[in-house]
Amino acid sequence: MENQEGAAAVGDGVLDFSRLSLSTLNVDSISDERKRDTRLLHLNYNRLASLPSSVSLFFNLEFLDISNNGLSAICEGITRLSKLKTLIAKNNRLDEFSLPKEFGCLPLEVLNFSGNRFEEIPLQCVKLPRLQSLSIGGNRLKSIPAEIENLTSLEMLYLGGNLISAIPPEVANLPYLSYLVLCDNRIQSVPPQLTRLHSLRSLSLHNNLLTYLPREILSLVHLQELSLRGNPLVVRFVKEMTYDPPSLLELAGRTIKSRNIPYYPQDLPSNLLRYLDLASKCPNPKCAGVYFDSCVRHIKFVDFCGKYRLPLMHYLCSPECTSPCSSNPQSDAESEDENSVPTDRLQRVLLG
Repeated sequence: MENQEGAAAVGDGVLDFSRLSLSTLNVDSISDERKRDTRLLHLNYNRLASLPSSVSLFFNLEFLDISNNGLSAICEGITRLSKLKTLIAKNNRLDEFSLPKEFGCLPLEVLNFSGNRFEEIPLQCVKLPRLQSLSIGGNRLKSIPAEIENLTSLEMLYLGGNLISAIPPEVANLPYLSYLVLCDNRIQSVPPQLTRLHSLRSLSLHNNLLTYLPREILSLVHLQELSLRGNPLVVRFVKEMTYDPPSLLELAGRTIKSRNIPYYPQDLPSNLLRYLDLASKCPNPKCAGVYFDSCVRHIKFVDFCGKYRLPLMHYLCSPECTSPCSSNPQSDAESEDENSVPTDRLQRVLLG
């Protein structure tokens, strides 16, 4: 028999219903004053199949832990918790169809959906303007939606332990992102646009399918930890890879960018404006060109902290543009002349 009398008032504003084997939540015995004053509610480690609508009676709630239940749905009532800042819902049975339509209207700052059954990041989750920490690790995610860029307050993104194969360039539009965890996925490359993550301090990419890194990663001046162990990083220098000629769209974009032709939002459709924002400058200091999708790729080895040698990808705008690091690289030995990354620029490189 369920016993909710075991709920403990841990302190002012805290109500703990955890580890009581509850399958429902009966709040009839809780006074209206107690409901009003509760700020933190613990319902973790029970047997709840869905979040009870009675949770909405705690209308001043700021923290809700519903982890380690059997939850397959979250009730519409949660959207009435207008002060809820933290929702911990890890280790349940939730998927992209489990959330109420208006979930994105919550003032959440911390959201943890790790250990569930999500195959996609719900669009409601990328409509949370105040969200600072998002954890959806250990699910079945296959991709990261471009709409992730809407989370402009995000500081920590944890998506480890999924089936993700690519990092969308839109991730680079998160100005406050400090911790990016993408370990234990199926990622084969890192987009050079990540160099725009000027606040990034930790990047976890271990146990993926990476064979190289973009050279632009050296521009992440605040990066202190880079985890790469468990990746098939290449062991031989590859001079040149396949070059696909640029499309007419790219040629037009290159002309606009390289010649600094002015344009304004009212001049172009929104998709073309977004495309022009993705221009990458050719790293060759003797070249003023840019590229979008079409480029010549070179892999060079660079010393990290004087101890590790990593293959970094160099993207050049055309076959006629020579590598800025070596005019005619022929062997691994010649790559020893690469500039190394000083220890004060990168404190931890985890390769093993």
